[in-house]
Amino acid sequence: MASVDFHKLRVAEVKRETPDAVSVRFELPDSLREAFAFKAGQHLTFRRDLNGEEVRRNYSVCVSPSEGVLKIGVKKIAGGVFSGWVNDELKAGDELEVMAPHGSFCWIFDPDERREYVAFAGGSGITPILSLMKTALATEPKSRFTLFYGNRNSPGVMFLEEIAGLKDRYIDRLSVFHFLEDEEEEIDLFNGRLDREKVEALLSGVVTPANIDAFFICGPGPMMDAAEEMLLAKSVEKSRILIERFTTGPLSAAQAAAALALEEKAAGLKMSVTLNGRRMQVAFDPEKHSILDNVRAAGLPAPFACKGGVCATCRAKVTAGEVSMKVNYGLSDEEIAEGYVLTCQSTPLTEGVALTYDV
Repeated sequence: MASVDFHKLRVAEVKRETPDAVSVRFELPDSLREAFAFKAGQHLTFRRDLNGEEVRRNYSVCVSPSEGVLKIGVKKIAGGVFSGWVNDELKAGDELEVMAPHGSFCWIFDPDERREYVAFAGGSGITPILSLMKTALATEPKSRFTLFYGNRNSPGVMFLEEIAGLKDRYIDRLSVFHFLEDEEEEIDLFNGRLDREKVEALLSGVVTPANIDAFFICGPGPMMDAAEEMLLAKSVEKSRILIERFTTGPLSAAQAAAALALEEKAAGLKMSVTLNGRRMQVAFDPEKHSILDNVRAAGLPAPFACKGGVCATCRAKVTAGEVSMKVNYGLSDEEIAEGYVLTCQSTPLTEGVALTYDV
């Protein structure tokens, strides 16, 4: 398990990648190299006080582990407090509080294998996919990688030059297709967003799903949903579809009502919580809505980042009793079968729930 502590890292470089996105490279002292060793596709959690409020955000590493550097990409979003600050004010020499790398948007690469990979990326969703793509090409010399990358226009394409350089370097093993919403190209297929119709056309003519060992998907929600839906429709096994979500939509009215009813029913239920070797009894308060917030209110510094069921920073293992999750975008089916839950989305269903973060 990655450390849940925050470490101070000094910014080595802030590079403007597009008019609304930068890459941030960090200095990594020898004393922290082991703690910040990462797998391709993982992300970092950042913490900073902005306007008197603690803000936490996750950003994916956009380099391969073999490059020996630590770098992220940050796109400025409308109303984004942290992303706006990074794009407008962060500079070399500044320090940021950073949690060690974590996340499960990963694949085990093997130099002896000959594989076919396909990625669907949209906007800043390229950041973890760039890490995976570079790692696949460098680690598996017999494998091929195809990237479908959607953006609004050419100036907004993050890492455009770097991707072009990779294409030149791996000319026989890397195929790159750009899709632009606000610009027209000669081939109609590449005009417009990566929606269900486009994904279906790609899976019917450009790549053969049955021949692909793994699909990587990261970007806007509608694009990810369309890609996943069409892959499943083509009978691609879920184990070959890896998805990384940065955000999620709100619960439906029915989901919210059901969640509230469970929380009210759980009022007063006692839970045994273990963190950093310390065990505490915590009574569930429905006004705090989740196990995570109840645990933190009781004085245990349980880790968290997104609180949206995406990043899995708040993951814990249930060792007794039953727990219900509102949503889950961060845990695999195998992790759920082993008893793991996202505590930011969890409500106890029975008395005597026991869970541990120390796993």
